[in-house]
Amino acid sequence: MSVPADVPALRAALESTGYLADDPLTTALFLAVRMGQPILLEGEPGVGKTEAAKALATALDTPLVRLQCYEGLTAAEALYEWNYPRQLLAIRLAEAEGMHLREADLFSPDYLLARPLLTALQHPGPQPAVLLLDEVDRADDEFEAFLLELLAEAAVTIPELGTRRATVPPIAVLTSNRTRDLHDALKRRCLYHFISYPDAARVAQIIRRRVPGIGDPLADQVAAATARLRDRGLYKPPGVAEAIDWASALRVLGVAVLDAAAAERTLPAVVKYDEDLAAVRGDLTAVTGDG
Repeated sequence: MSVPADVPALRAALESTGYLADDPLTTALFLAVRMGQPILLEGEPGVGKTEAAKALATALDTPLVRLQCYEGLTAAEALYEWNYPRQLLAIRLAEAEGMHLREADLFSPDYLLARPLLTALQHPGPQPAVLLLDEVDRADDEFEAFLLELLAEAAVTIPELGTRRATVPPIAVLTSNRTRDLHDALKRRCLYHFISYPDAARVAQIIRRRVPGIGDPLADQVAAATARLRDRGLYKPPGVAEAIDWASALRVLGVAVLDAAAAERTLPAVVKYDEDLAAVRGDLTAVTGDG
């Protein structure tokens, strides 16, 4: 599939994957694709940042390459490693046959194991791969600095093989839950979009798309109840992902109406901390709108 010609075309392509994006988010993604710039998506957990990258890859009919970031992640772990067991086997076979292996024989592309960053850079096209750098705020400052250079150059140097430059640079989508502030240098390199919690009407639309067979009243009730939960000052307010989980749980149990009894049975699908569960269970009628 070619790149959609305009923002409405991309929005339709995203909707065909089941992802409902508003115009500002669709525009930001369209610009990232057309301008070849990385895009940083920030927002609370569960608002659909990761799903946006997945939907973009599906809409463009191109591979999604995901790197889950975490504290202590190194460039080597994200880029490549050498297949040491295979190299050792090659050495033993050469010794058994009386052959001599040079260093260049062992450190060749045949023994290179590409990790997500190198995989995305080496994607041959014709469409660029979507490189999802998920929760980049969890990585260390050193990795963030390395990432800035890689995104700027769309290239990496492997000491034994030289520079590997992308023929078709990937579409880089960075996500952040804002557990720490990212450096200004990285933000300047990226387009930026903040994904807020959608309103109840849009959440209900998303639920209908993601939970087949759910009735319209139940989807509306779950969306409204999720919004009420977010207004209660919980430690971990539920996002869209939790609303979908809640609706799925109700659907599996055959619930047609979200009342206090049904909410009590399925609350752990949407509220994930014990302190929050205790706070909510005291007044479930207010959550479901029965009170």
